[in-house]
Amino acid sequence: MQWFGHLRGKDGRRKHYFVFLFSFAFLLFSFLLPAVADTARHYTELKFSPVPEVKVPEYTRYQMDNGMIVYLMQDRELPLVSGTALIRTGDRLEPGEKIGLAGLVGEVLRTGGTAKHSGNELNELLEQRAASVETSINTTVGSANFSSLSEDLNEVFSLFAEVIKEPVFAQEKLALAKTQQRGEIARRNDDPGDIASREFQKLIYGDSSPYARTVEYQTLDNITREDLVSFYQKYFLPSNVILGIVGDFDKSAMRQLIEEKFGNWKPSGVKQEAPIPSASQAKKGGIFMVNQPQLTQSNVLMGHLGGQLNSPDFAALEVLNGVLNGFGGRLFNEVRSRQGLAYSVYGYWSPQFDYPGTFLAGGQTRSDATVPFIKGVLAEIERIRTSAITPAELAYAKESELNSFVFKFQDPSQTLSRLMRYEYYGYPPDFIFRYRKALEATTIEDVQQVAQKYLQPENIVTLVVGNAAEINPPLTSLTPNVTSVDISIPTPKSSNR
Repeated sequence: MQWFGHLRGKDGRRKHYFVFLFSFAFLLFSFLLPAVADTARHYTELKFSPVPEVKVPEYTRYQMDNGMIVYLMQDRELPLVSGTALIRTGDRLEPGEKIGLAGLVGEVLRTGGTAKHSGNELNELLEQRAASVETSINTTVGSANFSSLSEDLNEVFSLFAEVIKEPVFAQEKLALAKTQQRGEIARRNDDPGDIASREFQKLIYGDSSPYARTVEYQTLDNITREDLVSFYQKYFLPSNVILGIVGDFDKSAMRQLIEEKFGNWKPSGVKQEAPIPSASQAKKGGIFMVNQPQLTQSNVLMGHLGGQLNSPDFAALEVLNGVLNGFGGRLFNEVRSRQGLAYSVYGYWSPQFDYPGTFLAGGQTRSDATVPFIKGVLAEIERIRTSAITPAELAYAKESELNSFVFKFQDPSQTLSRLMRYEYYGYPPDFIFRYRKALEATTIEDVQQVAQKYLQPENIVTLVVGNAAEINPPLTSLTPNVTSVDISIPTPKSSNR
């Protein structure tokens, strides 16, 4: 009381300030009280709101005289413009004795500069405008991207076109890229997760498959600047390009700019359709071991060859994924939570657009829990094949996927990217809506049918990266034949590295 009296006598304004402060604190506490008192609910009690209607933003698609396909989608929310060019190529098309060639083309295409600007000059010009131009080539596609403020669009788009049309593949930048690649080869066995992913792909597709092969010192040494130029000339043709641009621009002005920068780009040769390499399973069944004595835990990957996104059963397989995988899925609940056998555990059907993907399961576990972990995962795979899922599991898996559908359309650039990918891989533009319709119609019987059809325990390959001496019971308790995997890095035949 004396304290308040002192405040009152010294400064009336301070009195009002503290009265306000205490009143605000009381109201805030009262407001939060119901939330604090509310009882936490189990995730199975959550109720999902109806799925919002999803609409594809308006867009324009047209084909230029030189064969290049263009998508335009306006988004006036921010003064930004971005674009992507998809190029029909991929590292699966590079010759086996020059593995790494496509990746170097994708890197040096940008870093090596153009006929008008060196790579360093491009860096300076883009940094001055807070813009970017990047290029890369992965397994199935090449890409070039740009982002820019609307006010700098003309200048940045001009540089973007230069990079695609007029690269010089500067020798010094190629040498630098190869040096960096050699460093990656030297370090590729440092991470057990990387080892597991790489070697599992080899077991599934085969060492020499374009979907599993790795860059080696020798294949890198075989690559010359002339190889980069030749690869570029073979695949970087206007008729091999799908260009998509989204952002704050005027459509007619954008079309004029595209015509100005790409209309005079003529093919340097006759377009050749490159056949898509096939894929089949190399190893069927078996347990494989990469012994890493320094590890205290095991990385386990299990699975077999899978399928493609355009499978008529894709929707039912996604529901199966929802039941088997993720937080609240069977593997999480049983193997991790109830049995306590895993730090992480997963299992899902992982298709690709135009070649067979994989069914993949696995996780990380203690060395002494490796064998029980493998048994636990296999048991759940067998259970979902032989026993019907519950109505609650079906509803939760379907509703989770359907309610996530809206997030696939948060940004116009997401929609544009999807439309471009569908065209690139030969899918209908409404593929995602067909998928949603099939998802809504999926039944318990559908899920059990695809589980029996697509999950093949007899073909499951199991790879363990861990400390063999600490795995107890040993892997031989599962099968007498455990194959050791050699991950040593071959030395180059030449000394010129």
